[in-house]
Amino acid sequence: MRSVGVEEELLLVDAETGEPRAVSAAVLDTAARETAGEENVFESELQREQVEFATLPQTRMEELAAEIRRNRAEAARHAGDAGAVVAALATSPLPVSPSIAVGRRYHWMAERFGLTLQEQLSCGCHVHVSVDSDEEGVAVLDRIRPWLAVLLALSANSPFWQGQDSCYSSYRSRVWGRWPSAGPTGIFGSAARYHQQVRDMVGTGVLRDEGMVYFDARLSHRYPTVEIRVADVCLDPDATVLHAILVRGLVETAVRQWRAGEPPARHGESVLRLAAWQAARYGLQARLLHPATMRPAPAGPVVRALFDHVRDALDDHGDTQPAQDVLERLLRGGNGAAVQRAILERSGSMRNVVTECARLTHGSCA
Repeated sequence: MRSVGVEEELLLVDAETGEPRAVSAAVLDTAARETAGEENVFESELQREQVEFATLPQTRMEELAAEIRRNRAEAARHAGDAGAVVAALATSPLPVSPSIAVGRRYHWMAERFGLTLQEQLSCGCHVHVSVDSDEEGVAVLDRIRPWLAVLLALSANSPFWQGQDSCYSSYRSRVWGRWPSAGPTGIFGSAARYHQQVRDMVGTGVLRDEGMVYFDARLSHRYPTVEIRVADVCLDPDATVLHAILVRGLVETAVRQWRAGEPPARHGESVLRLAAWQAARYGLQARLLHPATMRPAPAGPVVRALFDHVRDALDDHGDTQPAQDVLERLLRGGNGAAVQRAILERSGSMRNVVTECARLTHGSCA
């Protein structure tokens, strides 16, 4: 059974005002002191108003779920020591002027990319799934491309930006898309071609290193995994686990197709970008582009097409029923973007959106 690891980025906000607070250094310092030489799951991120944690690789999804909740709870406790709370929001609903974290790498990026970097206060969710080789990993990347936009629609949790409704469900993905290396990829065909493209991109000097190759899905440069980077951080940790289940299902299904000699779908990058835009704009509220045809179809049937596509792998892993339960709940109640908009409609206050989502984040840790 393939192992899965999850990285979540969380927003650090004031408990009363909901405004982002630049206290990540204090949060990380507290976490480091407590671990005292043991592995620390928390890491700094681009902006000081956010913190990231990474789970250990897990094969059983109930263990992954428990670790996500435990890490969220620890992040909330450390944030409390720094006078803040954590909120699983992919962008700040309230206006903010982010503070760039300290370090030569971030300083280089700030000089090179200007406002693109300064405005990157956004929180995503990355999922790593183990693969046996780079060749297998590239076969996966080539075959999961059409389905990534559906994952984005499910996870969408960033409708607000600088105090306004962006009109998008995932505005984070639009902000992230400003990076010159971000977005969907073409078909690589082999590990050699993948690595050559990465070398060529870094060789331009536009990117500092391989870590700045921000494909929606890539081979990890640190672990023997494929890394799917398309999702917003999810408000509900159950949605995070669903995302991880579907990603592992996609990886396993793609490997089976590759071994059976089935070629990848030939959709071009331009069409995949349009599918991602449609998913970011509407989430689960309207039509998505169906991965098989790249033509508009209602979101519900498209999401269920994803589920059907990976169902054999889910069955083999024992993930079918828990995934189906959360999926149907999401389709009924909406993703994080829908929850945020409902809070705003009910309360009339962006501040209430943040503080209520912080409470939901804390409650989910219990």
